[in-house]
Amino acid sequence: MKPALRLLALILLSVLCLQVFFAGRIALMAVLAPQSTSFQRSEIWRLAAEKHQVLWSQDWVDDDALSPSLKRAVIASEDSTFVDHGGVDWDALEKAWEKNQKAEARAEQRNAVASAKAKPVAAKIVGGSTITQQLAKNLFLSGERNLLRKGQELAVTLMLETFLSKQRILDIYLNNVEWGEGVFGAQAAARHYFRVDAKKLSPAQAARLAVMLPAPKRYEKQPASSFLIGRAATVGARMNAVELP
Repeated sequence: MKPALRLLALILLSVLCLQVFFAGRIALMAVLAPQSTSFQRSEIWRLAAEKHQVLWSQDWVDDDALSPSLKRAVIASEDSTFVDHGGVDWDALEKAWEKNQKAEARAEQRNAVASAKAKPVAAKIVGGSTITQQLAKNLFLSGERNLLRKGQELAVTLMLETFLSKQRILDIYLNNVEWGEGVFGAQAAARHYFRVDAKKLSPAQAARLAVMLPAPKRYEKQPASSFLIGRAATVGARMNAVELP
């Protein structure tokens, strides 16, 4: 039993040290911008391995150099209760879970009646993650979907909400989120798609960028798709009601 207990104690100590490391890194972010994120580093490796070159565009800008329209659009599109929740929107998670259950049931029914040679239909999974949760995942974690990673995501999310203001969380998110292959942050996205600085984005341009966030690589190839334009119009209509942190 003693070796097992020592192993358990070592594991618990390692987990605790990891949480202290994350907490320290996050506390520093109140005054220092993160140099890179876990997701960005994985993308660099992917681009280098697949394309043997890394075409990269990212330029950190401070809060006053970010268009208020972009902030409103991203909150309206990604996390309408951003200023009110403590990091997790439990109602949104419940709704996403219910939608995913229904989608999986429909996919199973279609696969059951399809021929054996037909390609199985995958259920379309929707997420209920807040901006803070998305930032937690991108900063430190992998893209795996399992309970251990989700638990760590929740812990990092609570640390972000504890050590950083809502405004700082939004600034870090907007300066690091992916907006296309090798395009990271609002300034790079504004220059890439509209040839303007992030501060000068119009409400319509901001709404277009916000709608791209769930699947930026896909929308980068179809920037004028009917879905993107229609969804941007919906987000644009919601923007004026958004409260900024």
